[in-house]
Amino acid sequence: MRAILLSFILFLALPVFGQLKYQSADALPLFGKISDQTETRYERLPAVLRTVSRPPVWNLGKNTAGLYLRFRSNSTTIGLKWTLYKNNTMTHMTPTGIKGFDLYCFEKGTWHFVNSAQPAANAMNNERTVVSNMDGSEKEFMLYFPLYDGVTALQIGIDSTATIASPALAVPLYDKPVICYGTSILQGGCATRPGMAHTNILSRRFNREFINLGFSGNGQLDYEIAELIATREPSLVILDFVPNASVEQMQEKMENFYFIIRKKNPQVPILFIEDPRFPQGKYNLTMRREVEAKNAKLHEVFNRLKAKGEQNIALISSEPMIGTDGEATVDGIHFTDLGFMRYADYLEPIIKKYIK
Repeated sequence: MRAILLSFILFLALPVFGQLKYQSADALPLFGKISDQTETRYERLPAVLRTVSRPPVWNLGKNTAGLYLRFRSNSTTIGLKWTLYKNNTMTHMTPTGIKGFDLYCFEKGTWHFVNSAQPAANAMNNERTVVSNMDGSEKEFMLYFPLYDGVTALQIGIDSTATIASPALAVPLYDKPVICYGTSILQGGCATRPGMAHTNILSRRFNREFINLGFSGNGQLDYEIAELIATREPSLVILDFVPNASVEQMQEKMENFYFIIRKKNPQVPILFIEDPRFPQGKYNLTMRREVEAKNAKLHEVFNRLKAKGEQNIALISSEPMIGTDGEATVDGIHFTDLGFMRYADYLEPIIKKYIK
């Protein structure tokens, strides 16, 4: 009897795990959005573009690429519950990258990866414990959203006695963000998890907000996107559209797209980036010729802008972008984590020249 009583007392003294209290994340600050006037909280394009943008651009705007939530908590455990917009799948990209989350912690001036929240198999509603057994001190967190799906609801779970609140530190800096426009690669295809998209890597390195306007297959110089970029006061604009834009589209639209942005931001540096030298192009001669033709047209239009006296513009070569060993893509085109890390390493010193 004594042994049974002692066992019961010891059981009562043990900490209780797994009993998280969940609350909506809607009150926590969200970053990476170019406009807050969206149909729902977790999407990228303002509602007014529903009837303006081409349907594929509008639908891709529902993807949460580049969005991140900031909060602080003293919880020993962090959990997530989220509902997806479409439950997308792709054969060449991990579910964690497509529709999972990444949690980072700010410590000693640097962002550190904590863990990813992996989505369930073929489920709209997901629940995952991201990390447990932390020490209970208050920490600053950043939560990256999925790259190739949307999120309609998000709850964060913490210990029953813990607190969660808006961040105490203004990091990453959100004054004058870096705005990036482009294609599936810029959107994050095919990073294994959200934090490995190069815009997110660079955001952590510069501790500055980056806004991701990558639209898979649809970086085709749509003027309403230029007008949207022009509504903000960025520190830098990066235009990385060449993989999607045809030679004809660049001839017809590139100058106009540029001047829409420039009119509202006369001093902001604007970088144009060449089409990557895709590993597949070493053997696929049609692809190689297409890349060469697009880059030639990019140079031609860029030189026209320079001849017109345009300042604070630069054209960035793609030759050393992801290395020369052919090992940085998943399909000869879209980047792996290695490709994104190499791309971030390449862009980092260039960006340093243009932002303080």
